[in-house]
Amino acid sequence: MLIGIDDTDSPQGMCTTYLGAVLAKRLAGEGMPVCEARLVRLNPNVTFKTRGNAAIGLVAEGDRDSAFEIACAMVEELAEFSCENTNPGVVVVDAPLDGAFYRKAVTDFCTVEEAVSLLETAGGLYRGFRNRRGLIGATAAVACELPDLTFEILTYRRKERFGTPREVDRESLFDAQRRTFPHTWDTVDEENDVVVCVPHTPDPVLFGIRGESPLWVTAARRMIRSEHPALEQVWITNQGTDAHILPGRIGGLREGLSYRVHGTVEDAPKTGPGGHVSFTLRDGGFVIRCMAYEPTKDFRQVVRMLVPGDAITAVGSCKKGSVNLEKMEIVALAPGKTVRPPLCPACSKRMTSAGSGKGYKCKKCGARAKMPDVQEIPRTLKTGWYEVPPSARRHLARPLCRGIPDDRDQTVS
Repeated sequence: MLIGIDDTDSPQGMCTTYLGAVLAKRLAGEGMPVCEARLVRLNPNVTFKTRGNAAIGLVAEGDRDSAFEIACAMVEELAEFSCENTNPGVVVVDAPLDGAFYRKAVTDFCTVEEAVSLLETAGGLYRGFRNRRGLIGATAAVACELPDLTFEILTYRRKERFGTPREVDRESLFDAQRRTFPHTWDTVDEENDVVVCVPHTPDPVLFGIRGESPLWVTAARRMIRSEHPALEQVWITNQGTDAHILPGRIGGLREGLSYRVHGTVEDAPKTGPGGHVSFTLRDGGFVIRCMAYEPTKDFRQVVRMLVPGDAITAVGSCKKGSVNLEKMEIVALAPGKTVRPPLCPACSKRMTSAGSGKGYKCKKCGARAKMPDVQEIPRTLKTGWYEVPPSARRHLARPLCRGIPDDRDQTVS
């Protein structure tokens, strides 16, 4: 059977994966062993998510009625019902549901009614609390298809430590990544000297290590020195897979969905208030703004090096009429050039504009010229893929260490 649970946490505490790990342990104690634990990230642009929009799915053996009863009791015991935006859902089914529902949940938006209709057709057991919104994620978790998958080991704190400062040795985190990368990733952000895998929120998670296999994440975890955890769980996940990305065309993008689009840089990138960098991307008669926000740090330096005429592939979410960049490929570079008024041949001074469409004129001797002085300059930017740093990366975004999206050997560090 498959058990799905979602929306049990709040900004003040709790974590659905913690509830799932505790449930897996309790089911095993009741003679219902869990043979697979899934951490399923859904559309990251959903506005009512708590943090990372994750649901959990457990594949277990045993009586589904008993499992459903235990799962519902667990939610009643641990969910953050003090928060009005916590609306849990619990689902138990005998077999995986139609994968189309999962694909829509990770790339688009689903309704409670769609989830209930699918569950009713399948004869599944389900319970939604309050407005029942958690049924969407719970249903997606038991419908998920993972043609590409990764793993994460999550360690959880003892209850008496919830809400207190976490004790995790910083240097051991950096050492673990250096010794296991690229088989594990996003433990730390070395370039910006930031720890990534330790949350700052008051939830039960102590830290988490992501990687390509249970072997690698467990090996890295053993290198980390920390307070003693109460519980650990290795999750199969869709993190780091770009499962949320759809192919798109500028002019046909929908708000709240994430896309891969191709186009030509229309104007020179500009740095606005707060250090956010923007430019316009064109495809035929359509344009869209692309944004690299301040948390993307040095990724903005790459964006600033773009010039009009560069051909790129932009990957990110469509929000408020912009593509918020997660990564981009520089496909082809336009020639670099500077355009200045020409030198006067008699005075060796720079001419000035004589007016719109009237060429140039020397202020000293009155000589005229029609064309500006155009000089080509070498481009230091290289073609290839560039990505935001680990500290700014979304859970679902595929890091370049896993291979570039179209498998061409053009990775740029």
